[in-house]
Amino acid sequence: MIGNEAPTPDASHILVVEDNELNMELVRDILRAYGYRVGEAFNGQACLNYLEQEIPDLILMDLQLPDVNGYTLVQKLRTDVRCQTLPIVAVTAFAMKGDREKAMNAGCTGVIMKPIDTRAFPRQVEAYLRGFSEQGPDT
Repeated sequence: MIGNEAPTPDASHILVVEDNELNMELVRDILRAYGYRVGEAFNGQACLNYLEQEIPDLILMDLQLPDVNGYTLVQKLRTDVRCQTLPIVAVTAFAMKGDREKAMNAGCTGVIMKPIDTRAFPRQVEAYLRGFSEQGPDT
């Protein structure tokens, strides 16, 4: 789905966990423009509360949250049977060697680096929804 189409009832549902309002707005607007249903959580506790009500098809997880380390939150989510196979993609500005591996070891399915490339982002999200998983060392 491309453009400003309204999400269909069978549209993929993505939970965005991001504490920065501008980043949240950018990600939300891109996802909605491509027809996705978007849930929002601005901190770790809001994410846990959201997941008590509904499990999305994908979680986009900022790793720097105000109330909990994103790595710890991902590890906690992986202990929940409902989230064990759920794609959780870190969206982070970390660029140090080993950061991608650290996110993967915490249980992330993959990593999307900030700043977000607005042209590539929809394709990246779709790849994770279709079952793409990163493996191996940092590249």
